[in-house]
Amino acid sequence: MKELTYPYIPNSAPRAKQAMLTELGVEDCEALFAAIPPELRLKRTLDLPEPILSEFHLEKHVNQILSRNTSTEEALSFLGSGCYQHYVPAVCDEINHRSEFLTAYSGRAYEDHGRYQALFEYASMMGELLDMDVVNLPTYDGFQAVATSMRMAANITGRKEILVSRAIHPDKLSKIREYNGHILEFAFIDFDPQNGEIDLGALEQALSSRTAAVYFENPNFFGVIESQGARISELVHRQGGLSIVGADPISLGILAPPATYGADIACGDIQSLGIHMQFGGGHAGYIATRDDPAYVLEFPNRIYGLVPTKVPGEYGFGEVAFERTSFMARENGKEWVGTMANLWAITASVYLALMGPQGMAEVGQTITAHVQYAIQTLSKIKGVALQFPKSGHFREFVLDFSRSGKSVAEVNRALLAKNIFGGYDLSGKFPGFTNHAAYCVTEVHTKADIDRLAQAFAEVLI
Repeated sequence: MKELTYPYIPNSAPRAKQAMLTELGVEDCEALFAAIPPELRLKRTLDLPEPILSEFHLEKHVNQILSRNTSTEEALSFLGSGCYQHYVPAVCDEINHRSEFLTAYSGRAYEDHGRYQALFEYASMMGELLDMDVVNLPTYDGFQAVATSMRMAANITGRKEILVSRAIHPDKLSKIREYNGHILEFAFIDFDPQNGEIDLGALEQALSSRTAAVYFENPNFFGVIESQGARISELVHRQGGLSIVGADPISLGILAPPATYGADIACGDIQSLGIHMQFGGGHAGYIATRDDPAYVLEFPNRIYGLVPTKVPGEYGFGEVAFERTSFMARENGKEWVGTMANLWAITASVYLALMGPQGMAEVGQTITAHVQYAIQTLSKIKGVALQFPKSGHFREFVLDFSRSGKSVAEVNRALLAKNIFGGYDLSGKFPGFTNHAAYCVTEVHTKADIDRLAQAFAEVLI
């Protein structure tokens, strides 16, 4: 078979490839894989389609694949559960497309063109929003931030047990277990079936001197606002453990930040702060603590600070306690640190600077008002009931379709035929939640959008 020279892989050219083999002192590429046992190696060529060598035809092919997707620009979406449709101001895209910022890499001093300051401003604004002193540069996503926060708590307390509220995204729980299962021990606290909040009685029974931390979210996976945060933190502190709270920063314009009700570590995702959903992408995780060396030195990734220079009024921006990272300590670092998602930190900082305290309060109030209208409107439809009707909700709420005679899957298929994305199916994911779905409403949903969903429900559930 004739060897191809791929236009996107210059080193596939025969002359370049031979030069590399000669430099390595081997005859062919097969010699590079000699250390892999024969039984682990594929003994046939990969079953791949013919390569598309023309840039024009490759672009056309990719666009044909992408056209099979349906975006939230084309369909009305009430699907949340981890990735949310919020309005993205045009300036967020304008700034994060600038050449000095357009990379996930945090950079080095010799090629810094304002990125260090932009990242410092991100941490400063997040710290103000969270009422915390120290905020890291982003982890890969909010799931990673939660898993890392748990590991930090274990290191700080010298304990291994983490108590976790069951009102958590199943995918997030899977990530936490996969990342920490070989190091930490997990116990799970039920939520009160009446209001969706943590069962304080179950929590008190589970807490012990072995507990490193309790992790809960506010609002939780069901969109329920946890009103018992101060009591939860008090109970875990009494046993010498830490309080870890997962909070979406978009809610903090109207909800008290976790620090005010005793959180030692706050964590979550910043996707809601000016970052497009991108078919599931666009995530970055934050971790925040008070300015205590016991906490700061457990952060695995970069933290930025500023110092005065020799020039009065001039400041420099750089990394804090760099020696704790894997960049410096290698295998002895707190955790492995890679490129991460620093472009999204800059994007979030643009969003926060644009919104300001008043804007964050207004977007939170708007979301809450839209959620209340949706709950009141949809609950009136025959066959639909609100789960946790006595609880406060932010952005999400759970609907029970048990009396409709139809499954959530059937409802969602019927809605999709009307160009509407229905809620996240909770059937089989939580005990007693058969034919339940989590619906999401944000500031981008209008009264007409919610009325359209209500009309679709009325037609689908007859």
